[in-house]
Amino acid sequence: MKRLTRRSFLRSSAAAGASYWLLASARSAARAADRPNGKLQFAGIGVGGKGASDIDQCGPLGTVIALCDVDRRMIDERKKRFPEAQTFRDYREMLDKLGDKIDAVTISTPDHMHAPPAMKAMRMGKHVYCQKPLCHTVWEARQMRLAARENRVCTQMGNQGTAENGLRRAVELVQAGVLGAVKEVHVWTNRPIWPQAPQVMERPKGEFKIPEYLEWDLFLGAAPERPYAPGYHPFAWRGWWDFGTGALGDMACHTANMAFMALKLGSPVSAEAEAGDVNPETCPSYAHVTLQFPARESMPPVTWHWYEGKKDGKKMLPPESLLSKLLKGGEKLADSGSILVGEKGILFSPNDYGAAYRLVGEGLEEAAKQVPQSLPRNGRGDAGMKEEWVRAIRENKPEIAMSNFDYAGMLTEAVLLGNVAIRAGKRIEFDGEKCVCTNVPEANAFIKKTYRKGFEI
Repeated sequence: MKRLTRRSFLRSSAAAGASYWLLASARSAARAADRPNGKLQFAGIGVGGKGASDIDQCGPLGTVIALCDVDRRMIDERKKRFPEAQTFRDYREMLDKLGDKIDAVTISTPDHMHAPPAMKAMRMGKHVYCQKPLCHTVWEARQMRLAARENRVCTQMGNQGTAENGLRRAVELVQAGVLGAVKEVHVWTNRPIWPQAPQVMERPKGEFKIPEYLEWDLFLGAAPERPYAPGYHPFAWRGWWDFGTGALGDMACHTANMAFMALKLGSPVSAEAEAGDVNPETCPSYAHVTLQFPARESMPPVTWHWYEGKKDGKKMLPPESLLSKLLKGGEKLADSGSILVGEKGILFSPNDYGAAYRLVGEGLEEAAKQVPQSLPRNGRGDAGMKEEWVRAIRENKPEIAMSNFDYAGMLTEAVLLGNVAIRAGKRIEFDGEKCVCTNVPEANAFIKKTYRKGFEI
């Protein structure tokens, strides 16, 4: 595998798109053109919860020919909508059996099982739509980014705010210099909303019968062996390190997306965290993560702050001295959002996706009116993400999908490096080119994990 230079690795997705993606494979589009109905053929891996809407939204864009889930109940429910689709419990069996028929897959499994099916599918030339966060570890994000390029497939991560016209306009304004130089970003969330520290900090005790509808071995997948317990499936897995990525993984690919794209951020050079109840099993009770990003092009270095959970019963939030400049009389701070602090003013987005915002500072609104549109508009949210992905496949232009793995892989790397800092308990220095922590060697165990046999990537 050819090593990326640091310069090429830190390019923004917009700049990299044209140079890396123009030769993307048109195999699936060609196969579709040869069929009487000209339709792409989709398979869904993980079809319950968010996976249900992901594969449902593909239905009008082609033909859903396969459904795969470790939980039979999820398959039975989706079969009502796609009665002709073949069903599987193991994604490996599905891809091996239908490899010559499937054009594209959606992956909406627990975080620890994003990379294994995605990597297998991409190596088979399948286009991939994968839910956020893109994967489970920093190293996996790097591998998925490289695999998408090498196999010339069209990809998209499911952070649907990318399709919002408000986010795209905010990106245009920041990149046009309306805020001036931005050196500080703050992002907060109301997560976690599932059990983790301090409520849960050790594995459930006792013996529990595996439900007849669940393939527990396949749910574990790449994760280390552990006995079944009802506290993991189908939702509470998010708070367990072996399966999920906590509040950061769940929400930062949404809430930090606008700032990351607007500021053309790449690899952080360092990460540190203040966190509570840190333990080997579950994500923390609270955290304030700080990432340092280097200068990019004409943009200065950026200090990025993330806030999650509650400390001493009080929600972790940006400093009051900053919030007092933004909140109008009687206004309550939204549950999640982001703030970009520039030399000329502030962009304040009390919104999960950065889709709604206001400019704070003299003359900013007038300056914004002078900025022309430079990004395509969508405005169709989650469905719009699938539509742009399919258009990318049909036109053989992966850059049409704005959260393609070239961009989303970099965003996910940065986000998950915050979890590395939480677990390491130390300030870590990160070499983006080599994808390693240089000053805390033991932290590299959280950069790249060990895989259970049969689920390696």
